[in-house]
Amino acid sequence: MAEPRGKVTMNAQLAPWTWFKTGGPAEILFEPESVEGLCKFMRDLPSWVPVMALGLGSNMIVRDGGVPGVVVRLGKAFAKVAKTADLTLECGGGASGILVSSTARDNGIAGVEFLRSIPGTVGGFVRMNGGAYGGEVKDILVDCDVVLRSGELVTLQNVDLGYTYRHSQLPEGAIVVAARFKGRPGEPEAIQAEMDRISASREASQPLRSKTGGSTFKNPAPEISGGHKAWELVDKAGCRGLQLGGAQVSEKHTNFLINTGEATSADIEALGEEVRRRVKDNSGVELEWEIQRVGQP
Repeated sequence: MAEPRGKVTMNAQLAPWTWFKTGGPAEILFEPESVEGLCKFMRDLPSWVPVMALGLGSNMIVRDGGVPGVVVRLGKAFAKVAKTADLTLECGGGASGILVSSTARDNGIAGVEFLRSIPGTVGGFVRMNGGAYGGEVKDILVDCDVVLRSGELVTLQNVDLGYTYRHSQLPEGAIVVAARFKGRPGEPEAIQAEMDRISASREASQPLRSKTGGSTFKNPAPEISGGHKAWELVDKAGCRGLQLGGAQVSEKHTNFLINTGEATSADIEALGEEVRRRVKDNSGVELEWEIQRVGQP
């Protein structure tokens, strides 16, 4: 390969970048300096090498054997947010939900407040149809710029992503480098009040001070679960506080797994599978993972 336009780290430790603080290294970590640099890197990279994007590492278990191939992490050059057209925000793929929602507030754009509650970046929101507190990315996304595994830069419309609950049809190995979100008119004071309400609700109900990964399982369809959310099914199965090695089901919110201090990724994933088994035995509902599990055991 020609000299890459960005920082390359071999055998890069990923645990410090993840919320669980567990997991093995990336074979190669690439932090591009620009969109053009990322396109060139992807074009030059042999087609058989797998590529994975890493945002804030909040909704992810990196397995203890590490991640083969290339992990791409978007830095400050991809973390900008600005108002463009009427009620529309231009957001870099590495921008946080806090920055996006705050910029929306400052420009009198409502409907984006829910991103304040999701600990991730725009790239992850777009890929996973991130959502919370009644909002989802599919409700606000206009389009997004994506670097395909081939190195081609394309713009995909909302409809192209085939959004369903916490899922999109974004191509394998593609990296979201920018997105346009459109809201509705609002007063900054009212927008801030809604953001404060969301923050207080999260603080009261979620183990935010722990090493966790966010919501572990998707909420099943009401017709399957009898209207019960994932946390209720986990609780009814007697899993509140359940421990395996250094991993534990949160006492505060049972759809959160936590690293009590010495957990391995294997502990966390095995605990999740044990919770799924107990819920299936208790209610007949098969919970689906919402947290991504990547890499080798």
